[in-house]
Amino acid sequence: MLPYRDSRLTKIVLAVFFIVIAAYAYYEGRGLLFGPKINVPESVQTVSEPYVRIKGKADRISALSLNGKQIQVTADGAFDEPYLLAEGLNRILLDATDKYGRTRQEVIQIVYTPTSTPDTLNATSTIEISPATSTATAE
Repeated sequence: MLPYRDSRLTKIVLAVFFIVIAAYAYYEGRGLLFGPKINVPESVQTVSEPYVRIKGKADRISALSLNGKQIQVTADGAFDEPYLLAEGLNRILLDATDKYGRTRQEVIQIVYTPTSTPDTLNATSTIEISPATSTATAE
């Protein structure tokens, strides 16, 4: 038998090696483990302009649709899509599909209450979808 075979250093190096391999396998396999993810606000947003831009980020996706229409997504999952609201409650369905065929659907609810002044007809609201917060701002 070789003298280094039972050394403590060899056991530590092998343990670190296998931990690194396991961490890398987890990192590469998290798409298979967790599926697609869309960050959406859980509360109902209220806006006074009919035209909004839906902005946000989706993780681990290969395709994203907004109310059945495919939308463009950047390589890091960011999207920015215009949307025209109807008066009252609007339910916007985001449907994400990953490369393994799994899907996830999330709903954004926006209440459009028009104002009577004609100056607001040219205004645009932006609904930003982020993990921590969501905002509705007039631009």
